[in-house]
Amino acid sequence: MEKGFLDRVKDNAAVRVWSERTQQEKGDSLAEGYESELWDFTRISVTQNDLRELREIWSSWNDETKQLFYCNYGDLPCLLDITVDKYLFRALAQFWNPAYSCFTFGGVDLVPTVEEYMALLNCPSIQADRAYSRPISVPPFSKKLIRITGMSEQWVAARIKQKGDTVSDLFDRLDKGTTPVPAILAETFRSLNACRKAGEGRFIGCAQLLLAWFHGHFWKAEKVSYRVFSRDYSPLRELVATSRRDDISEEKWITILQNLQAENVEWRAPWFLSGEILYRCGNFDWVPLAGIWGASGYTPLLVLRQYRSRQFIPATQGLAQCEFSYKDDGYKKKVREISDAWNQTRRMKGFTAGPMTTPEYEWWRGRRVNDNIPKPNQEALSQ
Repeated sequence: MEKGFLDRVKDNAAVRVWSERTQQEKGDSLAEGYESELWDFTRISVTQNDLRELREIWSSWNDETKQLFYCNYGDLPCLLDITVDKYLFRALAQFWNPAYSCFTFGGVDLVPTVEEYMALLNCPSIQADRAYSRPISVPPFSKKLIRITGMSEQWVAARIKQKGDTVSDLFDRLDKGTTPVPAILAETFRSLNACRKAGEGRFIGCAQLLLAWFHGHFWKAEKVSYRVFSRDYSPLRELVATSRRDDISEEKWITILQNLQAENVEWRAPWFLSGEILYRCGNFDWVPLAGIWGASGYTPLLVLRQYRSRQFIPATQGLAQCEFSYKDDGYKKKVREISDAWNQTRRMKGFTAGPMTTPEYEWWRGRRVNDNIPKPNQEALSQ
C-alpha cells in the first residue's frame, strides 16, 4: 500500500448528513440564473470507435497468447466483439447532461460508475484505488505495444503504424496494477460534454463499454446474480452473446428514452454486486477523474439507486467547472491534485433499501435545472 494512502468508510446515514449539509452550504452545481447553452439536437459520430486494426492483431495471436492476455487484462478483449449501434448511441447522447455528468431521462438519472465498469471489465490484477495519471514523457507507441503484447519489435513493426501518443499509454499502465476505469470514464464524460455543447462532434470515448453498461440497466434480462460468484462468469461475454435488434431508428430510440419511467429501469445491473461505494476523493466533494487528454468528474451520490441504496441530495457544487484539458494552462498542478486525492479515497457502506428516495431529494430533484430535454430535429434525423 502506497505511503499516504487513506481509505475511509462511513455508513449511509453519516454520508447522507454530510452530503445534504454540503449541498446546503455550498449550493448546487449550477449557479442561480443558469441558462442552458446546449443545442436541442446533437449530431454525433462514432467512427472513431472502429476497432478493425485491433481485431486483426487479436486474431493473429494463438490461444496461449490470448489466454495470457485475459489473465493480465481481464475481459478487455470482449470489447472487440461489441457492435456499436450508431442509432442507439446517437439517441443516447441527446440525454447527456453536462452540468451533472449523467444521463437524465425524464425523472431518471443514471451514469456509469467506477464500480460498474470495474465489474464489467473484470480485471483481477488491477487495484481500485490506483488511478491512471498521464506521465510527463510518453514513449513511442511501438515501444509500448511491445511491452503490452510481449511480441517482438519486428512483429509490431509489421502490423501497426506509428501512432504517437494514444490510448496505448493507458493500456501500458495496466501491468502496474493501475485501474483504467477513471480514465475511461473521464474521456467518456469529456467527449459527451464537448459534443453536447457544440451540437456536433466525434465521440472518442469507449462506445462499446458504454453501450454494454446501458444494456445492463435497460434490458429486462434473466437474473444472473447467482452466477456472478462463478470464477468463469463474465458479464461482458454474456452481453456480447445476447442478440438484439439493430433496425430501430434513431428517432424511435429518442422517443423510447423520452418516455422512460422508473419501472422501466433495472436500477442495479443484474451482474453487479454492490459493496462499498466510492463517493469522494480527498478534498473533492465528488470523484475527480484524470483521463488521457484531460480531466472530468462525477458524483456517485447522484445515482445511489444503481447500488440499491436510498437516494438523497448529492453534493455537486463545483462539479460542472471541474473539466479541463491537458492543453490548458496550469493543468499539471490540477493533475497532481487529482492524483493526491485518489490517495485519500472515501467510501460508504452499501445499504440495501430498494429504489427509495428521501423527501429532501424529491424537493431538490424537482427544482433542479435539466437542460437536456431533446427536441429531435427531423431534418437532422433523416440525414
